Amino acid sequence: MNSDILKNSISKLKEEKDAIVLAHYYVDGDVQEIADFVGDSYYLSQKALESDNKIIVFCGVHFMAESAKILSPHKTVLMPDSSADCPMAHMVTPKEIKKAREDYDDLAVVCYINSTAQIKALSDVCVTSANAVNIVKNLKEENIFFIPDKNLGQYVASQVPDKNIFSNDGCCPVHNILTKNCINEAIASNPDALVLAHPECSFDILEMADFIGSTTSIIEYVSSSKHNSFIICTEVGILHQLNKEGKNKNFHLFNEQQVCQDMKKITLEKVYNSLVSLEPEIHVNNDISLKAKTALEMMHKLA
Repeated sequence: MNSDILKNSISKLKEEKDAIVLAHYYVDGDVQEIADFVGDSYYLSQKALESDNKIIVFCGVHFMAESAKILSPHKTVLMPDSSADCPMAHMVTPKEIKKAREDYDDLAVVCYINSTAQIKALSDVCVTSANAVNIVKNLKEENIFFIPDKNLGQYVASQVPDKNIFSNDGCCPVHNILTKNCINEAIASNPDALVLAHPECSFDILEMADFIGSTTSIIEYVSSSKHNSFIICTEVGILHQLNKEGKNKNFHLFNEQQVCQDMKKITLEKVYNSLVSLEPEIHVNNDISLKAKTALEMMHKLA
């Protein structure tokens, strides 16, 4: 099937099966175009929670669909490719959390939403890149174990200096490959461009940025900015929305490695097949789900 036929078929299937399609900014543009809502992790988790549809088709990576199922256990949550995963989500262990709790009495375990349900179940609150700073500021605990992203943890620590914030050694491989040399080369080639960085980038990159924010914040910044040229320090998929919001503006990437291969596993054909077969369906162990739901609900409450 060509893309136009697939898009029409998906639209009909959504109506027939009472389904909603949610897509992250990092999936392919064609998939974003057929989604009912496109956004970052926090926005999509809100839409999953608010949706009255019986079926949620999550176009992203596994932890996102898993979170949707935790928040809406009575709904059918489908993932067009169940192998689409987030490496960073697996970069912290229960053992590390246990040790942190043993070392500190006054401790909050703050878990980036980019994590497995098991890790969420062991945490006090979840956060996203958009709300991490505000949530950590509002926690009563002085000691914060921020997992599993050391880069976002370091950024939060720079914004909340009155708390003792420490992290494990996890990171997003796509953001972590960006270096100061990359930025300097991009600036040399585009001297008039502003540098826009996601806080999953390393701190030396953030120190060079003109603006730091979540994917949604970067898009909003470009849309409202009078500037015309931007160096984008995040995954390439964001360009689909940036080109829609920032017409006649120029966007520059460092290199072809700014690609999350897992996000790109989600295709129109797989979305169509998922709606036809109602598979692969996401399931979460009930005990883990109940504990993880507390951390996710706390995020929505504090955010």
